[in-house]
Amino acid sequence: MTQIPHTARLASSLAALVVALAAGPAFAGDVMLSGASEVPPVNTAAAGTGTITVAGDGSVTGSVKTTGLKGTMAHIHRAAAGKNGPVLIPLTAGADGEWLVPAGAKLDADGVKAYQAGELYVNVHSDANKGGEIRAQLKP
Repeated sequence: MTQIPHTARLASSLAALVVALAAGPAFAGDVMLSGASEVPPVNTAAAGTGTITVAGDGSVTGSVKTTGLKGTMAHIHRAAAGKNGPVLIPLTAGADGEWLVPAGAKLDADGVKAYQAGELYVNVHSDANKGGEIRAQLKP
């Protein structure tokens, strides 16, 4: 068995740290979707939970899982709480009420700033509530 010199291990560890820091910190936010958070509020028994992670470079990953509704589409939008805004990232339908952030999804610099200011939200639409049935603000 060949031993790696201490300085080589240290250099390798430092290189990995530099790569991780270059991407910036990742912000993971647990979300709880409800009709009360929609604009306007929706009276529904539907709910959702999940985690959306935004890395410092704007890369977005995560998913939400819904219950009590048959979702027709889901998105991450840009707007502050109490307001509606444009779609930034459409989510992909998975199995059993799960909605997934597509691979490679990324926010631009303005999207990252909006996220850090609490001005992004995720919502799930249904036939009964085409504008959105359940929603949650994404919090850094």
